[in-house]
Amino acid sequence: MNKISIKPLAAVFALALAGFSHSVLAQDAGLSVQDAWVRATVPNQHATGVFMRLTSAAPGRLVAVESQAAKHVEVHEMAMQDNVMKMRQVPGIDLPAGQAVELKPGGYHVMLIDLAGQIAPGDHVQLTLVVEDASRQQRRVPVDAVARPLNAAAAPAAGHGHGH
Repeated sequence: MNKISIKPLAAVFALALAGFSHSVLAQDAGLSVQDAWVRATVPNQHATGVFMRLTSAAPGRLVAVESQAAKHVEVHEMAMQDNVMKMRQVPGIDLPAGQAVELKPGGYHVMLIDLAGQIAPGDHVQLTLVVEDASRQQRRVPVDAVARPLNAAAAPAAGHGHGH
């Protein structure tokens, strides 16, 4: 008699549940990605921000993000410089083991620049996070970010859609 392995079924079940909470758990990379969202845009807007909470099982670093939604995708930080809040590109974001790192408005975030088109509330934007571990091995983690209205703050949007 053939035995059915529970692990693949548990992984499928976990991913199915993740769709209900807008969270993705990427077990293979040891990275938990929660509450990924992108700010919706208006017509002819050329850039927007992407936000999420990252928790790495082992020390790592977010070194890049890729997406077909924009010509350029950059990791940015908002910081005070000469008493002025400025946005600047950073080479990466450290991910300490077991500590949640927030990518949020006014802090670290991902910028989608030269957008392929308008992003409407409820749209799903596919991203790939490039995470480097302590031995500089890179892993690619797919993320589905759901667009929230322009006036959205960091709080989750009411209701939710279905993942693709």
